Amino acid sequence: MSTQLTALALLTGLTTGALFRFLNIPIPAPPELPGLMGIVGIYVGYRVIEYLDIGVDLLETLGL
Repeated sequence: MSTQLTALALLTGLTTGALFRFLNIPIPAPPELPGLMGIVGIYVGYRVIEYLDIGVDLLETLGL
């Protein structure tokens, strides 16, 4: 993972969040900590399954 890419992603997020607040637009993310932790949990769960190298190809199972 590129440090420069991570820094640019953070800068983009900060700019977007500031713009949403400046324009008084609700952010398209959970506004409270439990919702944010749910998103973190989804990401961590995804990475754990990827690390363990297990899973099912759903499209292949459905024949698509």
